[in-house]
This record gives sequence, C-alpha cells and structure tokens, in this order.
Amino acid sequence: MNMARAQRGSSSVEFALVLPLLIMFLLGIIDAGRLMWSYNRAEKAAQMAARYAAVTNLVPSTLATRDFTLQANGAVVGGQPVPTNVFSSTTCTSGSCTGGWGYSGPAFTNVVDRVRLFMPEVTAANVQIRYDNVLLGYAGDPNGPDVAPLITVSLTNLQFRPLVFRLFGGATLQLATVSASVTGEDLSGTVSN
Repeated sequence: MNMARAQRGSSSVEFALVLPLLIMFLLGIIDAGRLMWSYNRAEKAAQMAARYAAVTNLVPSTLATRDFTLQANGAVVGGQPVPTNVFSSTTCTSGSCTGGWGYSGPAFTNVVDRVRLFMPEVTAANVQIRYDNVLLGYAGDPNGPDVAPLITVSLTNLQFRPLVFRLFGGATLQLATVSASVTGEDLSGTVSN
C-alpha cells in the first residue's frame, strides 16, 4: 500500500514539474500567432495609408504647387519629366519634410488617421512618408502636380508585448519596419481630405 501512494505522489511531482513548461510552450504558440497577426495588421495599415496618401493632398505641400518649368531658370522643359537633380525625394515625419518642400499637417494627420483604422495603437511618431521622384509626370502639368512620386508609408518602432513577458514583467519586442509603396499618378493636389 505504501508503494501505491509513493507512485501517486511521484506522478504529482512529475506533473508539477512539467506543467510550467507546458504552459510556457502553449503561451509561446499563442504569442507566435499574435506576433504574426500584429505584423499582418501593420502591413495592411501601411498599404491602406499609402493608397490614401496617393489620392489625397501631398504632405510636402509645396511639391504639389511647384511649377518646375520655372525651376532653375527654365532648365526644365515643359512636357518633360522633372529630373532627379531638381527633385529627388523628401521624407515627411510628424512636423516636417526634408528638403524644404513645405509641410501640410492636416494631410499628414489624415494619413496617420488612416493607419489608426487598422492599428489604433500607432502614433504619429511611428509614421514616416517618403516621396521619391521616379520620373512620372511632367513639368508644366496643368491638371495636377508636375511630379507623380512613388509614395512610401513606413511604420517604425512598433512594439509587441508577448503574454510570457506580461506574466514575468519583461520588456516589449520591437517589430521590424513595415513599408508599402504606391505611385502617385492620380494626385491632383486639390483633393480635400
């Protein structure tokens, strides 16, 4: 009879030793799924924001209104693509665009709001919009901006906190930067947001 009790007791001890590992393994599987879901949401948010940015007002406000046929003493011939030495690219973050191309706060905020439809936890500090001249459009375009840039929306410094870390008070993980690009061929520079 003592032998039967000893075997039941050893089974309980073995179960108590294995249970934490089993729980950690189960939480790890759940966290892997949550991580992939978060990354997928970030990708979809970047895609929708890039599409939105391509059909609404430009964040670099003076890029939409600049007549490049007047740039560089008429060096850009009307009807020709704007060369990259006149405009190559600009990157806009919360509050400014590089290269002195102006900044439209409402246009940037509207793109951030579009991202937040998919990921409410994103802040303006996580959003970066880059406009690259890929030689689409033409100088002197009477129907819209002279440049039809490649518009890239990037989401940076996104945080993910696994369940395992929540249980044991650990830090968060940083997701890789997620980007999506769309050409701005349909930009008019006058569409209200």
